[in-house]
Amino acid sequence: PLLQWLGDLGLSDEQVQKSVGCFPKLFRLSVEHKLKPFARWLEDLGLDKPQIAKAITRFPNMCGLSLEANLKPLVQWLEDLGLDKPQIAKAIGRFPIMCGFSLEAHLKPRVQWLFDVGLDKPQVAKVIA
Repeated sequence: PLLQWLGDLGLSDEQVQKSVGCFPKLFRLSVEHKLKPFARWLEDLGLDKPQIAKAITRFPNMCGLSLEANLKPLVQWLEDLGLDKPQIAKAIGRFPIMCGFSLEAHLKPRVQWLFDVGLDKPQVAKVIA
């Protein structure tokens, strides 16, 4: 079921091999209970299937992240910084590994640095998106 689902998303055989090679735990994830809801959430955020396929190929570990504990708090924080849904989708599509970064240990300190050097919220949002 996993290989079929990845193919249905638009991943090529080479992309499937790369994704599974980088994150073999993909085989342990339920397509129905984990992967499909994850992809629907990304679609609701504004990513289309080719963008989802590209994001999974770049950072397959994101499939194993918790929507409630990791992804939704990230999106909320980005919204609090002033990014809108299209900007958030663009950022996640281009740099999916950000989903795996700790908000407290990695992202917030770097964004604080941007504020410290004089950028305002719209400028920071532009940097992120």
